[in-house]
Amino acid sequence: MKKVILLGAFSVFLVNCSKKAEAPAAETAQPDTAATAEKTIDTLTAKSFCYMGVTGKDTVFVSIDDNLGTITGKMASKNSEKDSNKGELSGFKSGDTLKLTYEFASEGKSGNKNDIYFLQTKDGLSEGIGNRDPETGTKYANENKIKYAGGRVLKIADCNLVAKALQ
Repeated sequence: MKKVILLGAFSVFLVNCSKKAEAPAAETAQPDTAATAEKTIDTLTAKSFCYMGVTGKDTVFVSIDDNLGTITGKMASKNSEKDSNKGELSGFKSGDTLKLTYEFASEGKSGNKNDIYFLQTKDGLSEGIGNRDPETGTKYANENKIKYAGGRVLKIADCNLVAKALQ
């Protein structure tokens, strides 16, 4: 019986000694398919939008740059029966509302200012209608009472066409 145990222990020893040490398999780096398939969305550069609205024989052109909620742009109104005007827009975006100041020239006089609010939708802009402050005549008297139904409606337009009209 001793011989059998010694022979078994010796054979286990020989089997273990004759085994080659296995090197751990090197992991091959697999590219992250989720990261490479994902499109990079640029959220830091200004977004440009162009709009045009026609009411009867009057046309309004608006070009807007939205830089993280800070709005700049240009607007021109070409009216058939009264003087047209052209100027700069500046302001900010609050939710889906563009709260802008329009500095424009009209009737040969520059330096005119008027607050103008637009409700921005996926289809375009709706101009806000509201009572003006009697002291300034340029600001809305009460922002909470501005109505966007019944104002000028501007639809998304080709920026090349709008740029020509704003020159």
